[in-house]
Amino acid sequence: MTNGADGRGGTETGSAEGSRGFGAHDPFLRVRGARENNLRGVDVDVPRDALVVVTGVSGSGKSSLAFGTIYAEAQRRYFESVAPYARRLIHQVGAPKVEEITGLPPAVALEQRRSAPTSRSSVGTVTTLSNSLRMLFSRAGTYPPGATRLDSDSFSPNTAVGACPRCHGLGVVHDVTEESLVPDQDLTIRQGAIASWPGAWQGKNLRDILDALGHDVDRPWRELPRRDREWILFTDEQPVVTVHPVREAHRITRPYQGTYTSAKRYVLKTFADSKSTALRERAARFMTSGPCPACGGRRLGPGALAVTFAGHDIADLTALPLDRLAALLRPTAEGPGDGVAETITRDLLARIEVLAELGLGYLGMDRPTPTLSAGELQRLRLATQLRSGLFGVVYVLDEPSAGLHPADTAPLLGVLERLIQAGNSLLVVEHDLDVMRRADWIVDVGPGAGEQGGHVLHSGSVAELAHVRESRTRRFLFGEGDAGPLGERDAGPGEPDGRREPRRPTGWLALGGITLHNLRDLDARFPLGVFTAVTGVSGSGKSTLVSRVLADVIAEHLGDRGAPAPAAAEAEEDGEEAELTYRHVGTVEGIEAVGRLVRVDQKPIGRTPRSNLATYTGLFDAVRKLYASTDEAKARGYTASRFSFNVPGGRCGTCQGEGFIAVELLFLPGTYAPCPTCGGARYNPDTLAVTHRGATIADVLGMTVDTAADFLADVPAASRGLRTLRDVGLGYLRLGQPATELSGGEAQRIKLATELQRIRRGHTVYLLDEPTTGLHPADTEVLMRQLHGLVDAGDSVIVVEHDMAVVADADWVVDLGPGGGDEGGRVVAQGTPREVAQSPDSRTAPYLRECLRGGATGGGATG
Repeated sequence: MTNGADGRGGTETGSAEGSRGFGAHDPFLRVRGARENNLRGVDVDVPRDALVVVTGVSGSGKSSLAFGTIYAEAQRRYFESVAPYARRLIHQVGAPKVEEITGLPPAVALEQRRSAPTSRSSVGTVTTLSNSLRMLFSRAGTYPPGATRLDSDSFSPNTAVGACPRCHGLGVVHDVTEESLVPDQDLTIRQGAIASWPGAWQGKNLRDILDALGHDVDRPWRELPRRDREWILFTDEQPVVTVHPVREAHRITRPYQGTYTSAKRYVLKTFADSKSTALRERAARFMTSGPCPACGGRRLGPGALAVTFAGHDIADLTALPLDRLAALLRPTAEGPGDGVAETITRDLLARIEVLAELGLGYLGMDRPTPTLSAGELQRLRLATQLRSGLFGVVYVLDEPSAGLHPADTAPLLGVLERLIQAGNSLLVVEHDLDVMRRADWIVDVGPGAGEQGGHVLHSGSVAELAHVRESRTRRFLFGEGDAGPLGERDAGPGEPDGRREPRRPTGWLALGGITLHNLRDLDARFPLGVFTAVTGVSGSGKSTLVSRVLADVIAEHLGDRGAPAPAAAEAEEDGEEAELTYRHVGTVEGIEAVGRLVRVDQKPIGRTPRSNLATYTGLFDAVRKLYASTDEAKARGYTASRFSFNVPGGRCGTCQGEGFIAVELLFLPGTYAPCPTCGGARYNPDTLAVTHRGATIADVLGMTVDTAADFLADVPAASRGLRTLRDVGLGYLRLGQPATELSGGEAQRIKLATELQRIRRGHTVYLLDEPTTGLHPADTEVLMRQLHGLVDAGDSVIVVEHDMAVVADADWVVDLGPGGGDEGGRVVAQGTPREVAQSPDSRTAPYLRECLRGGATGGGATG
């Protein structure tokens, strides 16, 4: 086992592709005795002014080293320098468990995290490009004759002075119509004609109030006078009347004062104010959404929209893909003058070119950030940092290649190189093999996950890792012992390269005339009963096609038969227009063969520490029943609810069962600190007095899946769920691990495991969006065995994927492109992996071809 250099002879260490000179002074960042999470007293030295990749299987401890130790210590040192008042608030977060770190410069972390769901945040606001564009229009725009010059705030839809007064800067208005509120006009009010009204007592209350007001609730809706119908549905009045309820269910209720609320008022208020996702989804079904009639969906007031630059208003320019915006600005930026217009456009152009270099040129400035993937958002921040002018800092990055097509990885490496040339250090948590090969230094953590990890197996040059037998990374980097892209698949008859023949489809699902985002009148076919990979460069339309259109088409067909809610509800949460995407499809054929839909995305399983692995999968119900069945619990009169941390009784009263206290910080992101009363246990002392085999229920929540599988082996309801979690490679996670600590890839595999433990009926279509994100190649093998097992059982699996090893092992490939944004949205190739690999029009083809030859296991072509 190697454990890093001692700092002497540093110029001799580096990758096989060449090394950097690290200087005569001590050029290393040195960590001693790191014990954060599963790290086992780790000592490691990594060079500064270099690209250092930290890798290892999921749960090995690499993020604990890079973010939990090195970045956390840099953050702690920074907070020590701020005002005592801020320190008094922040000290609760705690210092990392490490004996000493030397040579640590200031640190900037760029993690993969989704933004808050608000349509006000966009590509332009995150990159601050919007500020410069507004200044350009304010200072150098062409104004109508006699118009007063506007300040830059007047060009922002997020300010009171700039926003359209009708839609308040959203560009979309939500409204209701008689047809949306009353879909069946042959029904009476008593029969439920006003479908948008709530159910149960609240709906009966509104009906009884109308009856008391003198309206005929037993006459078909279409026969009611128009004046009455409009008042019932749309009035803003809220009259109060005395209601005398009729006898129902052998009960006589007393008269009460009832307040009437119109159907429109109820729907719009529920949609705007309800904290219940289910209620908001229901309200959305009775609404019509469309562009604001005042601004035409352009979000700004008339004064701002009257100002132009190069013949376009600011709404036109923010809607353009960045590549096309750069082309429009270039003539001015390259002009001979040094006026305001030239100065601002040159700055804009330089910043846009960095984004284009990172493969983000297909994005428009008005694209809401919640609709971006975590990888896209991180690259936006990375581009902003490149223009910040910082030097002498260590950037800690979390998988910057996530969501990137292999063709986009080379430009990413170029941007990382420029950060180093500017005098910075890079510490990158990464699984992409091409990024590893280009590293100056690699730290491999493992050998396994959880309790089987936490050791630094190697810290040194990439080439030297080939000699570390314990490393699970070594096999994929150097191709030793592989038998095809995923290494462990059995060869079929006459298949010398270890690859089986593709399965044959049992049917086809065909969609025609798809028009949404950059998909324009697209026809797409998906085979059923096989494993399909949908590929293409970033922004080519893959997620729109699979996660939005295909998902909604199937969900609409299945109705209430176990299908998840249409994607429109999630789109509305993410700041997009609440519009069902199946309306954008012309024809659908072959869908009658689909009996069930399972969408497995990377969205969090919860937004607070109260949500965790055990509660989401349902196995915690079995654990609570187990503890309620103990003799001690029976003697105390405890039921299963006593052992829930979500209801009063057995939980800690201070933290309300969360185990953490939210710490809100002025000018800084809020964070969580362990509860001072229960120390994170979630329960009060009386509940913790009940044990099973010497362990409290809090102890069980602290167990890893692997440990709990042994502890609960004789509890069938729990052991089944734990087994499926292990099957998808999550044995290292703790049962009570808060949802806020889980990566998108971990959340996705938890959702998959939850589905795998259910009894499957009928033909199921599984849709997954980049399931290998955040996975080490060894973990990808584990996941793919599960997905191929679903296909072997007769179901269909469709994945959006960039990992060429996964694509090469698919039965069918649909490749979109050829580029991103307006240059994409077309099917450029489809067929078996070998057929697509020969396509002359596909940007995926050369990388897939290289992988099929066995030259780039799991990583695609290099260079």
